[in-house]
Formats: sequence, C-alpha cells, structure tokens
Amino acid sequence: MMTHLQRRRRRRSRHRKPPGGSGETFAALDLGTNNCRLLVATPEARNGFRVIDAFSRIVRLGEGLARDGVLSDAAMRRTIEALQVCAQKMDRCGVVRARNVATEACRKARNCTEFIDKVNDVTGLDIETISSEEEVRLVLQGCLPLLREEPNRALVFDIGGGSTEVVWIALENCRPRILDWVSMPLGVVTLSERYGDDPMPAAAYAQLIDEVDAYLEPFCDCHGIGGAVEKGAVQMLGTSGTVTTLSGVKLGLPRYNRAAVDGTYLPFDAIEDISQDLRRMECADRAAQPCIGSERADLVVAGCAVLQAICARWPVGRLRVADRGIREGILCELMGVAASRRAASATQSTPGASSPHGPR
Repeated sequence: MMTHLQRRRRRRSRHRKPPGGSGETFAALDLGTNNCRLLVATPEARNGFRVIDAFSRIVRLGEGLARDGVLSDAAMRRTIEALQVCAQKMDRCGVVRARNVATEACRKARNCTEFIDKVNDVTGLDIETISSEEEVRLVLQGCLPLLREEPNRALVFDIGGGSTEVVWIALENCRPRILDWVSMPLGVVTLSERYGDDPMPAAAYAQLIDEVDAYLEPFCDCHGIGGAVEKGAVQMLGTSGTVTTLSGVKLGLPRYNRAAVDGTYLPFDAIEDISQDLRRMECADRAAQPCIGSERADLVVAGCAVLQAICARWPVGRLRVADRGIREGILCELMGVAASRRAASATQSTPGASSPHGPR
C-alpha cells in the first residue's frame, strides 16, 4: 500500500511537464511568524515570471512563542491546515521545483524539529528553516525591481511577525551590495502580545518606538546613515503587511488590491497621521477598516510603531511600498538555476561543443 507521500508524488508526476520545457512550474512558500504565503509561477521572458496561483493565510504560528518558547498545539494545527492547501495547489499546478522556507518562529521554537517533521508527514512538504541572513538576501532579491538607480544608498526593511530586518545597501551598476544589516527580535505578533491591542496610550506607544530605536541607533551610528540621509543620498523601501496596509488605507481602497499598492510611495506625514489615528481606535474600529480587517486589527498598531521608529531615525521623507519579498526572491533564483541548467544541457548536446576545435 502506498504512503501518503508516495501518492502525492505519483499525482504530481502525472501533471508535470517534461523537465527543461518552457512550461515548467515553480513554487515558493514563505512560512512566517504570522503568515503562510505561497506563489506558484511559470517563467516569462518579459516580466520574469507569471503567477498562476497564490495563497495567503494568517496562521499566527508564533502566537505565545515569546512567552512559552514553543509553538502551541493550536498554532501548529492552524498552520498545518494552511500548508495542506498549499500542497494541494502545488499538486494541481504540476510544480516541478519548489523551495519552502520558515523564518523567525521556527528559528526560535524549541519544538521546531518536531513541527517540521509533522508537516512533512501530513502534507509531504519539506520545510527549510532559514537564517536571518538568508531571509535578508531573499527579501532583497525579491524587491530588486523597485529600487531606483539613484540615490545610490538604500535602506530596505521588513517588519515581520517575530522580527524586523533592516538592510543598508549600496547600488552599483543597478545591482545592490549589502553593506550591513540588523535583525531585531521585535515583530508585530510579539510586540502586540506585550503591549496590547486596544487604544494604546501615547506613553506606551512612545515607549515601543524607543524600544525599537535602541536597536536602530547603534546600527545608524556605525555606518553614518544619518549623515547620508541629511545629504539626500538615501532611498527607502519597505516590505511588510504594515507598510502595504497603511498604503491601502491612504489610497482609500474599498478592499486591499496588490496591483494598486505595490510600487507606490508612502509619505512620512501620511504614516504619522494614519498611525496615530489607528493607535487611538478601538480594535473593533480598526477591524472595520477594509484594508485591515479582523485578522490584522490587533497587530497593526505595533507595526505602526516599528515603522514610525524607522521613519524617525531616518527621515528620508517617503518610502516605496513593496508587496513582494521572500517568495519572489525564491522564484527568481529557482528559475535562474533552471535556465542555466537548460543552457548548459543545450551546449553539451550541440555537435562539437565539447571540443574547442569543433567536429573532426
């Protein structure tokens, strides 16, 4: 009798196109502290890739992790249910190559190995827990198209559920070079659990901003980032649910629309006004906002505080909004490796290609 995993592999093999064909399908799965997100895509010469299926669900895998040090049974159950949906989508689309990564919650949890083993048993998915450094690299790879040639220094940040990463980069011939980065153990889930979600008093909100800035200040001083900002030599790009949510609110969207948000600019004065409005609201009132909803209502204020700390430390004036990151970075790399292999295979199969003198 076939095991569950063997049945999945047999079903998948029936849907796959021949390896190396132009119709290859790739998948990238990002399992964060708060969200489980999947992209399935095929290569496209003009735009890099074309998304053929996607999935996003708030699972709160890291709920209670800061307090208990382990992933709770309820959080793991919610997450595995979401991952089963992802596995089904990969099967239906005939995915030939995938990379499934987990970030801060799995890096911290003492029972991470047991959780990942259970995910594999139930869904057949292999989940890889990546380092903060690898997370930064993939985020940057995914956001590359939104960085401008000038100014030639950039701050890229990602406010996650369990951590926040800030990257200081130099742009050289339109390619980024990471100068340094900092990963702060402060994310919207962990901070919301500590500071609460109903109207946050101004003093508590200011304290939260100060807590974030305690990590940013030495990083800023070490690299002279403040001086570069004063000279107008720095651009800023943010990729996170906090940034995209505030952009949707500013645009007055009746419901969240990625196409309307990704690549837009968010002025710092709008960030200040919206953040303070949300801080003063009851959680139920935030939930009624169409670009926030009930799943994010208790998290968004903590995210606003992290964002305001970044803006106050580096007053660039505006930031570019990215509704993209790890998944897009993974897809670009998977497709690039596949294309290189096809090119190498074609070269080897060409008569005389193995000899510098051609056929004899």
